Amino acid sequence: MPGEAVNLSYHATLPRKYLLFMTTRYQAPRGTQDVLPDMQPYWAAVLEGIREVTRLHGFRRIDTPAFEYAGVFEKGSGDTTDIIEKEMYVFEDRGGEKLALTPEATPAVCRAYLEHGMASWPQPVRLYTTHAMFRYDRPQKGRYRQHHQFDCEVLGSSDPLIDAEVIAVLWRLYERLGIRNVTVRLGSLDDREPRRAYIERLKDYYRPHLGKLSEDSQRRFARNPLRLLDSKDERDLPFKEGAPKLVEQLSAAARAHHEAVTGALAAAGIAYAIDPLLVRGLDYYNRTVFEIVPNDDERAQGTLGGGGRYDGLMELLGGPPTPGMGFGSGIERLILEMQKNGVVFDDGSAAAVYIVHRAEGAGARVFALASELRDLGIATLIGESGKSMKAQMRGANHSGARVALIIGEDELAAGQAVLKDLAGEGGQEIIALERVAAVVRERLGD
Repeated sequence: MPGEAVNLSYHATLPRKYLLFMTTRYQAPRGTQDVLPDMQPYWAAVLEGIREVTRLHGFRRIDTPAFEYAGVFEKGSGDTTDIIEKEMYVFEDRGGEKLALTPEATPAVCRAYLEHGMASWPQPVRLYTTHAMFRYDRPQKGRYRQHHQFDCEVLGSSDPLIDAEVIAVLWRLYERLGIRNVTVRLGSLDDREPRRAYIERLKDYYRPHLGKLSEDSQRRFARNPLRLLDSKDERDLPFKEGAPKLVEQLSAAARAHHEAVTGALAAAGIAYAIDPLLVRGLDYYNRTVFEIVPNDDERAQGTLGGGGRYDGLMELLGGPPTPGMGFGSGIERLILEMQKNGVVFDDGSAAAVYIVHRAEGAGARVFALASELRDLGIATLIGESGKSMKAQMRGANHSGARVALIIGEDELAAGQAVLKDLAGEGGQEIIALERVAAVVRERLGD
C-alpha cells in the first residue's frame, strides 16, 4: 500500500498469527516533507525576512483558502499551462462542486480583490501572502508536491516603477537571507495586440522543425506558441537560440515601459541581465517578466523566484480591466540556497535552566519554581521525576542549559537549591528557594 513502510526482516521472525495484529507504519506521501526542529530556524528567518521587506515596501498580508473553485485557475493560469494540464489537484466535493487545491497564488489573490471590492480602496493595492501550494509534479530537491510560496501582488497600477519595486522586494529579501551571487533575468512580452505579429513569425520559424520537437511543444505550437520558448525538454533546446527575439522588436509603448524598469533597477544597484527568451510558464503575462537565478546556474533551471505583469488577468476572472504585477518564490527552494551560501543557525531551543530533583513531595515545588522562571522569560526544563539524580544530571549536561538547579531531600528540607554552572567552570552555590529566580536572572545576565 502506498505510504506504508514494512520491516520485512523483523516481521519474518514473528509467527504468522501475530502479523495480523501489526499496526501499519505510514510514511509522508511522496512529494511532501516534514519540517523537523533543526530546520525551523531557517523557516523562522525566511518568514521574519518576509515580514520586514514587505513592511518596508508598504505591503499588507492577505490569506486565501487552501482550495478554490477550479475555474479560478483554469481561467486565470491558462488551459495550456503545465499547472492546468498536468499538475493541478482537482476534486469534486460532496456537493458536486469542482474544486482545486491552490497551485499558485496570483489568480486567488485577484479573485479576492474582485470579491471584496478592493478596487474602491486607494490604488494601487499591495498584498502579500505565504501559502501552501499543491502541484502534482515529479518531486526533486527543493520542489515538492506540497510546497510553500512567498507571493507579492500590486494591483491597480501600470507604472513601470511598480515593476521595479516588486522585483526589488524579492532582491532585498534574498540579500537579507544571505543569498548572494544571483541575477535578475529580465524580459518583456509586449502587449497582446502587438504580440500577435511576433507569434506568427515564431510559428514560421518553428514550423520546419515540428517533427523534431517534444510532444508537448508540438501540441503547444497550435495552442500557445510562446510556450515553445519556455520548454526545458532536451529535444527543444537546440532550436530556442535561433528563435526570433520578442524583446528586440517591442512596440513603442512596451519598449518605453521596459526601459523605465531597467533604468530603475540600475539606479537601485540591482543586477539584471536581459533574457530575450524569457516567457515564464503562465498565459496571463504581458510586458515585464523576470526570474531571479543563481549565477552558477548556466541554464537557469534553478529559479529562486519570478513573476511579471498581468494587466489582462482581472478581465479573465470576470472583473474590469485592472493592471497587476507580482511574483512567487518557493520557500523550500530559498532555504536550500541559504544553506548553499553557508547560512547556518543555532536553533535556539536549548533551555537556560535545568532543574534536577529527587525528593519525596518535591514535584509541586519544582513545578512552581519552573513556572516562576518561565514568567521571567527564562527557558526551563524539569528532569523526569522517576529518574535518578545521576541520570537527570546527564540530561542537564546534554540539554545545552547554562545552569542546573539541584533539589534533593536535604535541599528541599532546608528550603534551598544548589545552583551549578554547566557552561563555565562547573562551580556551584547554595541558594534559598525564594531567591532562586532573582539569582538565576542575575547570573544569566538577560
